[in-house]
Order: sequence, then structure tokens, then C-alpha cells
Amino acid sequence: MSIDLARINSELGRNAEGLVDWAIGLGQPAIVTTNFRPFEAVILHMVTRAKADVPVVWMDNGYNTEATYRFADEVTKLLGLQLHIYLPRRSRAHREALEGPTPALDDPRHAAFTEEVKLEPFARALRETAPKVWFTALRATDTAVRAQMDPVSVNPDGLIKVAPLLHWSSKELYAYCEKHGLPNNFDYVDPTKGEENRECGLHLAH
Repeated sequence: MSIDLARINSELGRNAEGLVDWAIGLGQPAIVTTNFRPFEAVILHMVTRAKADVPVVWMDNGYNTEATYRFADEVTKLLGLQLHIYLPRRSRAHREALEGPTPALDDPRHAAFTEEVKLEPFARALRETAPKVWFTALRATDTAVRAQMDPVSVNPDGLIKVAPLLHWSSKELYAYCEKHGLPNNFDYVDPTKGEENRECGLHLAH
């Protein structure tokens, strides 16, 4: 499939709902990934508004807060999400019994930890759902890597990555939640990042 990335990013890069509609209109298998962090209800509402049965892929690393699990359940029921949960091959209890708590960022084991709890489950999700379009809620303000991204890009494997909210501010996301009566979750922790503005590796690998 040939896509004029420059034109699409220029015309629709700051029109989130228009970008979602364009991507759904390609008529290709799609997924939307989520980690149920703050404001995730926005991308989930926006995509399922355009196509209700888009598979929602969650790599549940097993280290989420109780509030995040409750939020995931609430949003899933509210929006009728077709939720597909991908877990690491080992449970958190199994991993910690053998290797102890989450390794620090400067621990040589941290890369293997990230691979086990996030990257391998996502690779498995891609194999099983076989999407051509991937909706993601990443934002330019998250990390230096994401600040250099375009709203629409094509991965080396041909997967079309669509980030409709790339240029949205927290204020805009909050207003969208208020307008559509969407819940939110601020009690969120990602053990693979360690620092708020550190890239976790998922969007480097894909």
C-alpha cells in the first residue's frame, strides 16, 4: 500500500479525529494499544467511535497499580472494548521469587526485564492480531524520541503507525474527557521506564 506520508501528516497531523477516520478508512486490520495510563480513555474512545470492534491490545506487565486495574475494567465496560490482554510468559511472583524486585535502570538486567514484560508480549500480540494499522496514544511531550516522530509513519515491517494525539496537550486531553464523560487514571507506574521522560523501548523497537 502506497501512502503519501508527507501529505497526510501535513493535512491531518493535527486533526486527531480526522486522522483516525482516515486510517480506519484504509480498510486494513487495525489495533489500538493501551497501557491505561493517564488520558488513555481519549485514544480508546476516539478509535472505537470510528470502528467499535477494533482490537484493544494491553501488555499487562503485572506491575500495575490497583487503580490502573480498576480503571482498565471501568473503561473496558464503558466503551465495550474488545480487549486482548497479553501477559509475560512468567508471572510477577515467579520472576521475583527467582530474580528479586524490579532491576534499577543502571542494572544490566533491566534490558532483559523490559524484553520479558513488555517487548516480547507486544511481539506476540503483533503475530497473533496481524494488524496493518497500529493506533498508539504516544505524545511528543513524553520523550525526546517521540518529539521527533510524525503522527503517521510506516515501520520497516510495513506496519502503519498512527499517533493521533501526538501534538495534544494535557489540557486538550482533559477537555476531551470532560466533553465525553470519560474516566481517568493518574495512579500509574511503568516499571520499564523508571523515569518519566525515559523511552521504554517499545517505540524504538517498533
